[in-house]
Amino acid sequence: MPAPIPVFVLFAPTACGKTALVKNLFAKGGLSLFKGRAEIISADSQAVYRYMDIGTAKPSPEERKEIPYHLVDVLEPDCQFGAGDFVEAADRLCPEIFARGNLPVVAGGTGFYISSFLKGLPETPQSDPVVREKIKARLAAEGNGALYHELKTVDRTYAKKISIHDGFRIVRALEVYYSTGRPLSSFEIPESLRKMYSFCTVILSRSREDLYSRIDRRVDLMFEQGLEKEIENLKKKGYGADSPGMKAIGYSEFFRGDADKAQIARIKEEIKHSSRRYAKRQYTIMRSIPGARVIELDENGFSDGKPVEELVSTELERFCALHPEWGL
Repeated sequence: MPAPIPVFVLFAPTACGKTALVKNLFAKGGLSLFKGRAEIISADSQAVYRYMDIGTAKPSPEERKEIPYHLVDVLEPDCQFGAGDFVEAADRLCPEIFARGNLPVVAGGTGFYISSFLKGLPETPQSDPVVREKIKARLAAEGNGALYHELKTVDRTYAKKISIHDGFRIVRALEVYYSTGRPLSSFEIPESLRKMYSFCTVILSRSREDLYSRIDRRVDLMFEQGLEKEIENLKKKGYGADSPGMKAIGYSEFFRGDADKAQIARIKEEIKHSSRRYAKRQYTIMRSIPGARVIELDENGFSDGKPVEELVSTELERFCALHPEWGL
């Protein structure tokens, strides 16, 4: 069996400061042992989509020139991309990055993607096209609300993990249930870390009050930067409510009823509320990760009086000192 590949994993929800931390650690003038010697695999589910820059707060083109990023701006917003696609891509990228003498860094705020990469995907049955098409027809006729309510009656555990607006996952969960007689949540989820990698996992955490305040400021800034114009441009390109990318928080809200000036304040509040709930769900997913180091940050990005960059750098040095054979 080949020696495990080292991977640094950084989880933090939106507005927690992960993009700035990645830059401060891994840019050529960074503070860590791996400055100029790391490549980032984005684990933000919507960063894969082109033309969605403001609402996803993805790294800027300038930031991507300083540090190589993968899985950013690689798909059109009408393409489906899920946890299985992410794990497959990350499994391809990590050996390539390590072979170049660089450290693979998986960083993002989509907890399910990161958890699936760390522990592997649960075994689920193959799709049943006949059942799927019947449920998709019902979705079109009855709407998301009716089918989401039905999902809650047959698989409440899974329903709690997804949004009522996520028609793709609602259809998939009902398809599994009606094809197998078992809820999707009953299929075994791996609990141990995969052996093909050696992980150093860090979770950034902030108090609820601080995180929610930062999320609110982030959303306000998105509107100041031109989120409404970005949505208009996406609509002109032909993307609509059914496009997978448009189901994201910060985008889906513009496709519910009229998005005229009178409704913008309502839309902004919906985005803030949904972003807070999403951050809470991602933390719930990540709590089960074995061996993860949780760093509690104050309002200034310090923990126990030390800047987060120093703490993470120390964690990385300790991680690599255990494996001199890596030559990193």
